[in-house]
Amino acid sequence: MEGVENIRQIETTLDRLIDSIVLKLPSIAIGFIILFLGRYFIRFAINMINRRFDRRNVSPSIRTFITSLLKFVLYTLLILTVANTMGIQTTSFIAILSAFGLAVGMALQGSLSNFAGGVLILVFKPFEVGDYISAANGSSGTVGKIDLLYTTMTDDDGVTVFSPNGPLANSVIKNYTKITKRRFTHSFTASYDTDMKTARAAILDLLKNEGAVLETPAPTMEIGELTDGGLKLQIRGWTERPDYWATYYATAEKIKTILNESKIMMPQASIKVLSDAVNPENLPDNNTDKPQ
Repeated sequence: MEGVENIRQIETTLDRLIDSIVLKLPSIAIGFIILFLGRYFIRFAINMINRRFDRRNVSPSIRTFITSLLKFVLYTLLILTVANTMGIQTTSFIAILSAFGLAVGMALQGSLSNFAGGVLILVFKPFEVGDYISAANGSSGTVGKIDLLYTTMTDDDGVTVFSPNGPLANSVIKNYTKITKRRFTHSFTASYDTDMKTARAAILDLLKNEGAVLETPAPTMEIGELTDGGLKLQIRGWTERPDYWATYYATAEKIKTILNESKIMMPQASIKVLSDAVNPENLPDNNTDKPQ
């Protein structure tokens, strides 16, 4: 009798399962249709966005970020829609997903800050690959790659620098590649006896004959400060950005030659010692300690 009862219970359970499947079969079919059409729509949308990116010459970094983020969001919405259509409860799944996202966000606060900084850099473009930049956080060099978390640069010593995007995006950035011309400055201290007219004429004539120095704005030589050690002179001129360092070093060497030829004296460091020991009367008697 027990065996017969078990068989009847199994049959009843199977009948209920079959009835449930039959009742939900339309919903399941509709869910698969939505899944198929949704995948097609997502592929179509991504391809359309990529074509627009091609027309507008969007950088690969921005393109990869936007398409990856869009795929994640669209596929998540598609899965939730299909599950809800098939009668699967998604409330618990959404709650678990939210809790997981909160936990990950708290654990990766620094990385999320770098991620947000990378998005800002890619969107607002304060610099691009190939630019030479200097940031207030101490990073400087030629930008080689911009990722979502780090920006890779090569500094003046040829060392590869990985700068976090969070601090980089929140600091003052000087982009030397965006400008067309740069000003160079040479500073030195001259004696108060220096003939300023002669010195200015000689140095400005040198700069005017230097091919890489621009005529406009015109080069200048002024007294920047009056110090105890002498006149602090400042020589300024403008040059094209690619010629900056070559012009800076060339003019520095030629200015040194002009200073020697014009006999412009530099103040020499000196120490004046005042002592009463120079008076013979104040010198100690070396014979006082000798036995008589």
